[in-house]
Amino acid sequence: MISEGFDKPNRREHDVKREVFLYGSKEECPAVQTHFIVIGTMRDLKRKDKLVEAAGDAYGKTLSLLTLDVCSDESVKQCVDSIKDRHIDILINNAGVGLVGPIEALSLDEMKQVFETNFYGVVRMIKEVMPGMKSRCSGHIIVISSVLGLHGVAFNDVYSASKFATEGLCEGLAIQLLNFNVNVSMIEPGPVNTEFEMKLMAEVSKKEFVGADAETLNHFRTCYLPTQVNLFQGLGQTPEDIAKVTKKVIESPRPPFRNLTNPLYTPIVALKYADETRSLSVRTFYHMLYNLGGIMHVSVRIMKFLSLGWLRRRAIAPT
Repeated sequence: MISEGFDKPNRREHDVKREVFLYGSKEECPAVQTHFIVIGTMRDLKRKDKLVEAAGDAYGKTLSLLTLDVCSDESVKQCVDSIKDRHIDILINNAGVGLVGPIEALSLDEMKQVFETNFYGVVRMIKEVMPGMKSRCSGHIIVISSVLGLHGVAFNDVYSASKFATEGLCEGLAIQLLNFNVNVSMIEPGPVNTEFEMKLMAEVSKKEFVGADAETLNHFRTCYLPTQVNLFQGLGQTPEDIAKVTKKVIESPRPPFRNLTNPLYTPIVALKYADETRSLSVRTFYHMLYNLGGIMHVSVRIMKFLSLGWLRRRAIAPT
């Protein structure tokens, strides 16, 4: 039965514009091209100016915008119902929220909100769109995940857990949907350098984190946060980089399931599978944070200045 998913004819027509549904739209839209009709969504359309500016002449022609809150069953249904025949060829799940800090100082409500958006938001959208794709025996579900959905990182415990859950969900769906000629692809960026991320880091650095012990807070503030800022600023990709990878995956005749966007993180992911107990990666990250924190901070700064343009260009290849 699995082989039928590969053998069924590809029903994509190059002379017909495919309907792309992108939620979590911010400033970049990977498919605002003549080959696609794109429906972007935002919770608040009053904040659409940057996206409209980036879309240029495409807005109102091949790009339209709808209101959507992925944390609301009603909003998701109303949004999809408003699309003609509920026909969506490509679903791009792009909404997400982060949560950083010592877990003992984070509230359960904060943790639930991360899962509500990052995991259940994906589930809601797939449940609404997938039946139509299955009935047409054609479609592509794309989820903007994270390298943190492949390995955990200290102080990103809850965010990483939400991405692990999403990766597991989609891996199971990918197997069964091949029988309906529907593809599932994960886009897995490392750090993406945006104003939002830098603002978040600045806010987190001032947070008290009541309930965390002094030693943990010291490592968090003096080692983790400075290193993260340097990683995002020096080695992070741009939203445009991620959009290019996503577009390439969309246009692939046989889209890969997993797509790391930054080859600099390939060794980190490979480290997890270097031994069957997975202890190697845990101990390595432990030493990097607790024994080599200062050295790591300096090393990242050096890599920031030495990173070459050609290396950044290579980082946009899905393979």
